[in-house]
Amino acid sequence: MKRIALTLIVVMLGVLAMTAAEKYAQATFPVQQHDFGTIKEDGGPVSTTFEVINTGNKPLLILDVLASCGCTRPEFPTKPIKPGKKAKIKVTFSPLGRAGAFRKTVKVRTNGREMSNTLYIEGTIVPGKRKK
Repeated sequence: MKRIALTLIVVMLGVLAMTAAEKYAQATFPVQQHDFGTIKEDGGPVSTTFEVINTGNKPLLILDVLASCGCTRPEFPTKPIKPGKKAKIKVTFSPLGRAGAFRKTVKVRTNGREMSNTLYIEGTIVPGKRKK
C-alpha cells in the first residue's frame, strides 16, 4: 500500500514539474484601445500603433490581424517575437465617406496561450466640405 502511494506521489510530482516547465507564447497588449478624438472626413487617413509584448517563454507568432471593415487596415510583423521582446501593430483608418462616431475592432490571432485578442479604435468624424 505504501509502495502504491509513493509511486502515485512520484508520478504526480512528475506531472506537476512537466506542467510548470511547459513552454508557451503569450501576447500582452499594454493598451488595447485608441481614441482618435475628432477627425475630419477629408483630412486623410489616421494611424495609431499598438505595442505587443511576448510575456511567454516561447516565440510568439502573429498569425493574422483582421479589421472589422475595409476602412481599417492593419500592418503587423511576420517574424517571430522572442520571449520578453516587443513588436508593433500599426492600424490605419480612412474616414473618407463616413461621418459621426465610429468604433472599429481589430482581431489579432496568435500562437499564444490566448489565441485571439481584440484591439479597438474609435473617434468622431466631422463631415468634409462637399464639392459642387
